[in-house]
Amino acid sequence: MEILRWTSLALASGVAGAINSVAGGGTLISFPAAIAVGLSPVVANATNTVALVPGTLASAFAYRRELLKDRRFLAPLFVPTFFGGLIGAFLVLAAPARVFERLVPWLVFGATLLILFKRPILSSLGVGGPPSRSRVVAIALGLFLMGVYGGYFGAGIGIITLAALGLLMPMDIHTMNAKKTLLASVVNGAAAGLFIIKGTANLPAAGVMALGSIGGGYLGAHWARRIPAAAVSAMVVVIGLVLTGLLLYRGVGIH
Repeated sequence: MEILRWTSLALASGVAGAINSVAGGGTLISFPAAIAVGLSPVVANATNTVALVPGTLASAFAYRRELLKDRRFLAPLFVPTFFGGLIGAFLVLAAPARVFERLVPWLVFGATLLILFKRPILSSLGVGGPPSRSRVVAIALGLFLMGVYGGYFGAGIGIITLAALGLLMPMDIHTMNAKKTLLASVVNGAAAGLFIIKGTANLPAAGVMALGSIGGGYLGAHWARRIPAAAVSAMVVVIGLVLTGLLLYRGVGIH
């Protein structure tokens, strides 16, 4: 029975890692799976965050060729993303707020619409070529807020990050996915570090989940790179709409 529990947890994490590598929302699979094996909600949330780090890094490795494109614009986004994730993790340990739960579905839905209508939006904003300093600052602020939410719970941060990157400068969905997975690693890494230091995460369970997320994250990104960009964009929009519906139906909580 114990083997069955750990196997189901690893499989759920693998599916979550694959979904995260394409768009995001895998937390809605891996988090309930952690609850199902007997972890308390807060411990399950922390354990899931720790397990996601190697999975998103595996996805980033699979996207390594795309990561080299316009990489000079990515580094400045690491700092606000990192500190956002750290603050979000502190919120989990200090005083979880239901305001996040009420906002998240609409954030994901809005981000999905941004991705769906990216081209006309970019055209109306005159976005083209290298981004201006003011645009980088605005995107950095948006990613800081995403990091706060990501450190707190994280379901849907991939969709939100893709939308922000799409407004940074024109890039294909594969390049956006590559940069999204790396930024997700920064958010989850910041939060995971705090959870490990505070002893909030269940490390044996995190290890099992990490194995699944690594396999799912790498394979998901590996196959996504071979799918036409238009098809991947359509998949992202579908996942975003489904994720919005699930968030509205279930409600997101770690209490």
